[in-house]
Amino acid sequence: MSKVLVATDKPFAKVAVDGIRKVVKEAGFELALLEKYTQKSDFINAISDVDAVIIRSDIADKTVIDAGKNLKIIVRAGAGYDNIDLAAATAKGVVAMNTPGQNSNAVAELALGMMVYHARCFFNGKSGTELRGKNLGIHAYGNVGKYVAQIAKGFGMNIYAFDPFVPKEVIINDGINYISTIEELYSKCQYISLHIPANSQTKKSINYDLLSKMPKGATLVNTARKEVICEESLLKIFAERPDFGYLSDIEPDCKEEIISKYSGRYFFTPKKMGAQTEEANINAGIAAAKQIVAFIKNGDKTFQVNK
Repeated sequence: MSKVLVATDKPFAKVAVDGIRKVVKEAGFELALLEKYTQKSDFINAISDVDAVIIRSDIADKTVIDAGKNLKIIVRAGAGYDNIDLAAATAKGVVAMNTPGQNSNAVAELALGMMVYHARCFFNGKSGTELRGKNLGIHAYGNVGKYVAQIAKGFGMNIYAFDPFVPKEVIINDGINYISTIEELYSKCQYISLHIPANSQTKKSINYDLLSKMPKGATLVNTARKEVICEESLLKIFAERPDFGYLSDIEPDCKEEIISKYSGRYFFTPKKMGAQTEEANINAGIAAAKQIVAFIKNGDKTFQVNK
């Protein structure tokens, strides 16, 4: 009997766990839970005899993966998968997957929510600004970017998108203004919503050259990863541009300097909140369980990320 481990230091909601259990049990598999663990050794011990594991933001490094003697597949319930050591998984013959699209709407709503919160001066009683008529640039038009565009249309924003991996026709057919270069996107838009992954090409790619091109009233919204921001550039633009604001779904390493110097121009969630909705929680967890069953029973590798 195949054994599936759900290892989450931030547990899924009970309804999500119940859904995962149903999928696993109906497949004839065994389910094991490791929740709110405090030591890496707990994860290493729990993974030792399982065939599959579902994680959230938990770190699946080489030590953890190598400890899985029978491990065949690891699924990150969410879009990002930089918390999985892909090289270690590949070396051990373990398939790594994510669950793209399952928390996209939750992340998109957070991005727009932070924009409104900042534009209205954090609801502190001062006069703010409106989103209607402002230019919104979507940097990476994937699942989340598409939802951001849909919601922003309701606010009456002018929406532009740049993504070298998405055909021009797809963006135009969605009623979005296509931008061919990243420099043009940043030059044209007061708001930029970031949805790029963190990899060797994108880390620290959001730099001074791009940020300095943004027009007056510039606001950068990051619901991606903190690693894509060049923080030296971020601090430089904060110092030079009193009109610049930064909203992030994760605190930057330089947060103390920003907090001490630039009151009213930033907002950081206390922990990564993009997928923290009941719906996303359920969707991603159940999707992960279904992908494990499909892989073990049918060899389905549709969402493999370490090809």
